[in-house]
Amino acid sequence: MTYDFLQHYWCFIVSLLGAILVFLLFVQGANSCMRSLGWTEEGKRLVINSTGRKWEFTFTTLVTFGGAFFASFPLFYSTSFGGAYWLWMLILFTFVLQAVSYEFQNKLGNFLGPRTFQFFLVLNGLLGPFLLGVAVATFFEGANFIVDKSTLTSPLLLEGQGQAISRWANASHGLDALLNPWVLVFGLAVMFLARTLGILYVMNNVNDDDIRSRGSVRLIGAAVPFLLLFVAFLVHLLLKDGYAYNDEGLIYMEPYKYLHNFIEMWPLALLFVVGVVLVLWGIATEALGGKCSFFNVQSSILKGIWPAGIGTVLTVLPLLLTAAWNHTAYYPSTADLQSSLTLANSCSSEFTLRTMFYVSFLIPFVLAYIVYCWRKIDAKKLDKEEIKNDHAY
Repeated sequence: MTYDFLQHYWCFIVSLLGAILVFLLFVQGANSCMRSLGWTEEGKRLVINSTGRKWEFTFTTLVTFGGAFFASFPLFYSTSFGGAYWLWMLILFTFVLQAVSYEFQNKLGNFLGPRTFQFFLVLNGLLGPFLLGVAVATFFEGANFIVDKSTLTSPLLLEGQGQAISRWANASHGLDALLNPWVLVFGLAVMFLARTLGILYVMNNVNDDDIRSRGSVRLIGAAVPFLLLFVAFLVHLLLKDGYAYNDEGLIYMEPYKYLHNFIEMWPLALLFVVGVVLVLWGIATEALGGKCSFFNVQSSILKGIWPAGIGTVLTVLPLLLTAAWNHTAYYPSTADLQSSLTLANSCSSEFTLRTMFYVSFLIPFVLAYIVYCWRKIDAKKLDKEEIKNDHAY
């Protein structure tokens, strides 16, 4: 179990958490469509209570994703979360709005009214996935920061006057990423993917014919823009120059780097293709009114949210690994090429990674608990009778 293995192992764990987070953004996606899916006040409450059963999973995964990054790659955490803080603060702010909106929209004494908090849920449903997509896109497009490790040996550090190792190269602190059109394309792709998954989830989870009939139409309106944007970004990614580094740590531009990564790490490419097929399968089965079945087996597991959700994880996971494995700088710097972050120059110590490796054996038990809770929560499909009790949102 070498240091290099531990670096790649924790990159895999962080990427897996990121992939699961993208799937769980169906909560935000469904909320962004609540008005068109629910239409009536009762219908909107059905959508909100459907996603309200799962929003804690999304929020917890987001926090765990950030915590895993902090523990395994602290230089990335300090550079991105500390430098691009306006971008991350906006993301966290929208998620805080979501949590508050669920709890207070129908509480007594809510002087703002339920519609205000429903608007906040829609805002989180649009901005949350979009801004997370923007942050992830910088793994491929780069960010405007400078890393100077020489500050660690500065005499001023002993006097408490030392500067931070990394700093943002301009005053935008992350918002400059919005000026890159390809970052916007990827951000919008994630937003429409979340809407697609959200519609699929509500159609599967809510027992209401009106919502299901409207969902089939809304699904096309979300899936088509997602596919167009995702394919455009994928073609751009495979044809663009990438950020590579050699055994000495020197970072340089390599033509078709990400295409080379998929070719040289062909199992990841195969996993990516399987994921894309599953996403298309999940969309097609619901878009065709559930008439499309695998070998004529009529099972809900083979339709809608489940193949699309699993496919999302299998697509995002190799995409994130392609940004970091095979001697690739996973957080490129557009201000100073040699400041770009790699697995080798930004990770924790070998002792820390090795200790956390043994702790990570608890992850399967946590996932098993999540699956158990999920099955219990969704044992019965949501209907209009259930939202009449005092515990409904």
